[in-house]
Amino acid sequence: MIISRVINNNVITALDSQKKELVIMGLGIAFQKRKGDAVDESKIEKVFSLDNRELHDHLKTLLNRIPLDIMSLTEEIISMVEQSTKRKLNESIHISLPDHIHFAIERQNKGLDIQNALLWEIKRFYRLEFDMGLQALTIIKEHTGVEFPEDEAGFIAMHIVNAQMNESVHGVTNITKLIKEILNIVQYNFKMDLDEESLNYFRFVSHLRFFGQRMFNQTATESKDQKLFKLVKENYEHAFNCAEKIGSYVKQNYDYQPSDDELLYLTIHIERVVNRN
Repeated sequence: MIISRVINNNVITALDSQKKELVIMGLGIAFQKRKGDAVDESKIEKVFSLDNRELHDHLKTLLNRIPLDIMSLTEEIISMVEQSTKRKLNESIHISLPDHIHFAIERQNKGLDIQNALLWEIKRFYRLEFDMGLQALTIIKEHTGVEFPEDEAGFIAMHIVNAQMNESVHGVTNITKLIKEILNIVQYNFKMDLDEESLNYFRFVSHLRFFGQRMFNQTATESKDQKLFKLVKENYEHAFNCAEKIGSYVKQNYDYQPSDDELLYLTIHIERVVNRN
């Protein structure tokens, strides 16, 4: 490979055999190098090949101002998450997460602690991601010596959720708030506390994540099976009444009208989560 641009001492761009630009990271990979020189492949630590051109340009800007060790530990965190979830995360996390961690470390070194207002909800609704956030804190401490409170694990968890759902962190925050509101409606309606350790609770919260995503993106599902809708409505009357209350709530507060299909699946999940038998 031939260097097409030197970004800094540790970052270059180069063209692969298909003439696609790669961003290459490695300690001292550009030392005494210039455009047109061969890439020292023994110094390559990470190769980025982002399909989104805008993200690609943002990455080059980011790598020019964030230390190599921060980028390296972030890539270790991303790799850990992808191996744990067996899912490829959205490319945007290669930009958003190192930027966040770099700022968080600077903030922590200045003694500026920021509390995560959604920490309780994150720990309840995104348990797997929060656990990975705690693992990320261990990786950060091993690399930098900086020790964060669990509030930061919550912030990292939100970035992970964002990269899984292709949402902005702001979008995930809105969805998290919506999940809390809907769960409160269900608990108040049935006058019971839900079993947060149950599989049905986990399934319900997972369903509400995507319900929220559709709602905020205004991409409602179409009603297809009216026969099934009628059957569920008749057989799970109390759960259906609760689903209708949720529908009225989101219509009034978010100007979103759930389709019959969405009411149907809300009913099924409500019936499961309140029935502990």
